Amino acid sequence: MKRVSVVTINFNQDKITEELLDSIAATNTYENLEVIVVDNGSTVNPVPKWAPKYPNVKFIRSEHNLGFSGGNNLGIKPATGDYYFLVNNDTEFSPGLVQKLVDILDTHPEVGIISPKLVYDFDRSIIQYVGFTQVDYYTCRNRAVGKGEKDTGQYDNLLGQTGYCHGGAMMVKRETCEKAGLMADNFFIYYEEVDWGERINKSGYQAWVRGDAVIYHKESMTVGKNSPFKEYFMNRNRILFIRHNAPAFKAFVFYIYFVLMVVPRNIVNYIKEKKYNFISILFRAVWWNITHKKTSEELGWVVNKVS
Repeated sequence: MKRVSVVTINFNQDKITEELLDSIAATNTYENLEVIVVDNGSTVNPVPKWAPKYPNVKFIRSEHNLGFSGGNNLGIKPATGDYYFLVNNDTEFSPGLVQKLVDILDTHPEVGIISPKLVYDFDRSIIQYVGFTQVDYYTCRNRAVGKGEKDTGQYDNLLGQTGYCHGGAMMVKRETCEKAGLMADNFFIYYEEVDWGERINKSGYQAWVRGDAVIYHKESMTVGKNSPFKEYFMNRNRILFIRHNAPAFKAFVFYIYFVLMVVPRNIVNYIKEKKYNFISILFRAVWWNITHKKTSEELGWVVNKVS
């Protein structure tokens, strides 16, 4: 039986993380499992109170917020599993989840990473994800398959290749990480799992999704909708993703599209919504990409000023 390491990140959401840990204990029947929680620089260190409450969980404390990519990478380093199951702390497991994903990785050597179906926790009849289309390098856009659909079992038999796995829940082979590397730390949050998926695909592995494996996602509990923090990193990392992955001509077309279409459209929307401070945030996101190498680990002003 392959060993599975569940890795999750906590940042000032102690109750949410505890609900995840409790759901794992209540639903999991997979015997060879370890659980690792990375506290990503929470204001108050929760590890001392958690250690006696969850004696079978391994806790790691970072004194600084390393973001989604850095936090997961920190959790993977001491993991002993053959497979790493990276899950958002604002998720809850369903019965048989781990076993269903392991079964595919055990029997399909071409599969390097797999996600379950994600459904919204606030209404468990609504789908969030059963796959992604490939990113269009000209616009840096793609689509989540099934998002917003009523779950009537239409994807229960879905099993196969997808463009990318979902950062909310993805099980990856250790050998995949050894060949493709871990997530790029400089994304911090947003686009990091899609960038990772590009490298996994290019390293010769496939990304799959299994529709009858389910995880419940408490969407938007980590970062508020339309927050300055989110706005900065969504724009900054959209450009950074293209710099990392697109061929030169397609990247050039994207830059023209972004400057002539995205920037004016966003500014008009900011003005309509009276979010005038977002205008400078957008330009700072663009400026970061102009002034930093694509491998730069310098995140910019916003981590300290907005987060």
